Amino acid sequence: MESAGEYDYIIIGGGTAGCVLANRLTRRRETTVLLIEAGGRDDYVWIHIPVGYLHCIGNPRTDWLYKTEADAGLNGRSLIYPRGKVLGGSSSINGMIYMRGQSQDYERWADLTGDAGWAWDKVLPLFKKSEDYHGGASELHGSGGEWRVEKQRLSWALLDAFRDAAEQTGIRKIDDFNGGDNAGCNYFDVNQKRGIRWNTAKAFLKPAARRENLTIMTGCHVERLIVEHTEQGKVCRGVEFTGGGTAFSATAVRETVLTAGAVGSPQILQLSGIGPAAVLRDAGVAVQVDSPGVGDNLQDHLQLRMIYKVSNARTLNTTAASWFGKMKIGIEYALRQSGPMSMAPSQLGAFARSDPGQATPDLQYHVQPLSLEKFGDPLHPFPAFTASVCNLRPTSRGHVRIASSDSYAAPKITPNYLSTEQDRKTAAAALSLTRKIVAAPALARYAPEEFKPGIAFRTDEELAEAAGQIGTTIFHPVGTCKMGRAGDPMAVVDSELRVNGVQKLRVVDASVMPLITSGNTNSPTIMIAERAAELIAQAARSAP
Repeated sequence: MESAGEYDYIIIGGGTAGCVLANRLTRRRETTVLLIEAGGRDDYVWIHIPVGYLHCIGNPRTDWLYKTEADAGLNGRSLIYPRGKVLGGSSSINGMIYMRGQSQDYERWADLTGDAGWAWDKVLPLFKKSEDYHGGASELHGSGGEWRVEKQRLSWALLDAFRDAAEQTGIRKIDDFNGGDNAGCNYFDVNQKRGIRWNTAKAFLKPAARRENLTIMTGCHVERLIVEHTEQGKVCRGVEFTGGGTAFSATAVRETVLTAGAVGSPQILQLSGIGPAAVLRDAGVAVQVDSPGVGDNLQDHLQLRMIYKVSNARTLNTTAASWFGKMKIGIEYALRQSGPMSMAPSQLGAFARSDPGQATPDLQYHVQPLSLEKFGDPLHPFPAFTASVCNLRPTSRGHVRIASSDSYAAPKITPNYLSTEQDRKTAAAALSLTRKIVAAPALARYAPEEFKPGIAFRTDEELAEAAGQIGTTIFHPVGTCKMGRAGDPMAVVDSELRVNGVQKLRVVDASVMPLITSGNTNSPTIMIAERAAELIAQAARSAP
């Protein structure tokens, strides 16, 4: 085995959190960092054109091509489960929506971890620190940071009408989803720069890559963490990995930081003998630390895609139906980086309550001027729009587990969608609310006709069944290495993201969320990495 060297820190995973940490940790010139990424560079042209997510998800060059296990809540269906396979991780293939969630999300984190550092007033400055907001600096937003946030470069009359209909239904129009309470309806802000995707590789890693104290190795597959037994306990000394046909080991003097995401991080821990003992033994892995929470507590936002045929409306279905329309779209983007090719997957958003008893919105809408049967299929040949709605705070819990000791084998991903009565009830209420919005006067001129799931589903029980038929992931897996208080047997890391039972090892990514945020999860992951960078720096100052 060839040595890849000795570093102060080893970061495993060049995704969202890994890019942020590589930037922050290398700001001190005397600190050496190795960043290991299993995928490749983010040099594929479709990564950078916003509509290119259609060519990135499901593409083995940019996506790990995970699939879930057959899910009883989805009537036995298995779903694609996209995860980014390039520098920038899922920020290179996601929907580009800038969303923090609600202030109460972070108050709950603070309560569950016993650490006030995760409360809203403490994390807001971390969001602002990395932000470059289109409206400039304010009490709520930052300016001059790496993470560019812009308004979308197009609008649709049909979506404007949906926004009016939402207001007529009691969902007010707002200007900003990111002030702590996102109740209302507006076009989403997006992580783009003049109509080009702004991923974390461009924002954070590219500037850091010019520093001599950062080493980046792509195309390198992690086999396991190196865990030693000492008189002081178990200590992570580094990592073993392969790249270009060569087996390597690398040593971390200070810490190894796992940033492989909600699927990759629990997989690597389990392959290294850190996880539920029974799962490890069944997979043929020697148990180093019996940590039952590793891979457990999987949470995701299940979107229910309601499709409505319309009349007298411009939609992408009809605009892109001809070669002339496609050519016009291409020319508009080439000249001005605007138009449909600058579109995020979802343009209009809304946050609402499934019932009046909810203290804050528990439903999120992603509304699109297009429709298709499923991701990867062609657009429908008729004008239509899609109103996807998801339960922001699902009570269903799934898990991620290795099936064998083979590090190249995909783990088993079992979300257990709609497995609780509360989630089925919320799904039925969400579909009913969508019908109420679409029936409002503002949309009447388009004569909307429900295509999916169809008006045959009427009762709450029937609507819950329909949710199982049309539900699909919105790609927000979190929670599989959750942080928690001391004494919580299911907590994988403490409130400072240090792995319980193993010294000099942290997990820093969406997997540490004890509860999923009330919105898109990419920017909260950046915030987690910002806090982790501060915690790591504090630990370095206090260490010998």
